[in-house]
Order: sequence, then C-alpha cells, then structure tokens
Amino acid sequence: MATKVYIVYYSMYGHVEKLAEEIKKGAASVEGVEATLWQVPETLSEEILGKMCAPPKSDVPIITPNDLAEADGFIFGFPTRFGMMSAQFKAFMDATGGLWRTQQLAGKPAGIFYSTGSQGGGQETTPLTAITQLVHHGMIFVPMGYSFGAGMFEMEQVKGGSPYGAGTYAGDGSRMPSELELAQAFHQGKYIAGITKKLKTAA
Repeated sequence: MATKVYIVYYSMYGHVEKLAEEIKKGAASVEGVEATLWQVPETLSEEILGKMCAPPKSDVPIITPNDLAEADGFIFGFPTRFGMMSAQFKAFMDATGGLWRTQQLAGKPAGIFYSTGSQGGGQETTPLTAITQLVHHGMIFVPMGYSFGAGMFEMEQVKGGSPYGAGTYAGDGSRMPSELELAQAFHQGKYIAGITKKLKTAA
C-alpha cells in the first residue's frame, strides 16, 4: 500500500504554491509514495481579494479537516502574517478539533514551508510558532535541519528557508522562488516523504 503524503497549503499570490509544486515532485520521487496537493479554504471574499490584486486560485482541490485522517504524513505551507501563519491556514487548523479530540493525527510526521516578504519577515518565527499546532495534535515535527547541504550556507544570492523548512522571499510580490529555493523545496519533499515511508513501514 502506498505511503500517502499530503502537501497542504495556502497561497494568495502564488509563492507558496510554487514551493508546494516542487515539494510534491520531491515527495513523489520516493518509491512507493503517493504525494497529493491540497489547498485550504479561502476566508476572504472575492471583493476583498480583488482589492488586494490576488490572482484566481488554481484548480488544486480544497481540503476538509477530515481528509487529513487519510494521510500518513504532511508538509504544511503558508505565507507569513506578522511572523506567524496566515489567518486562512490558522482557520483551517482551528477546524480540526474533531481530529484533535480523537487524536487521529497523533504520531504522524509533518514538515513546514513558508514565504515571507523580507529577510526579517519571519523565516524562522513563522515555522516556530506553527509548531504549536502540530504539538496539540501529537504530530511529529520533522525539520529539514542542514540536510540540504551546501545550499543551506549560500551567501552569494538571496535564499529563503531555514533548518525549520523550505522558504522563499516574496519581496513586493514580484519575486518568485529562485532555482535554489525550488531545489531546497524538492529536497524537503523527498526528505520528509522518505521519513514518512520509514515510519509507516516500521509501524
């Protein structure tokens, strides 16, 4: 039976979605792993999104809290809002009370990826504050550490991400993930999928 890894994310302008697509490729590169992309529901109205110049959403399916119970592992992604996960993703997590009550996600591995507007915009505080969501569900946080190798020490170009997980800098919104950031996202997907498969096999 395939190991199911869900890449669940919220993306307003496409930066997180670009990382998610690459993470899926990395996860799917592990033999026996079935990687699936999911978006969390939008909480803003079309009118507000229009005023914010947000592009239309992609056709990636919208997840419900109960869908999470079917996965063996997760990689959660979101943009930062003042150093924390976006309200849309937090609203989705707030709706997982039924899963928390029955501890259906306990023992399942989970990673985190993110996008910030600037270098001081939350590349570490965003995943750090998000870990509380995993802890209450009993999930196992899987940081990337320095497993990406030399890419973690790149100093000649701007690069998002940290030992917590893959990341990117959106700047004023016009900057999309670089090739190095995408490579890091691919690595994270492959890395966490491999760990998820090992945990499932050992169970």
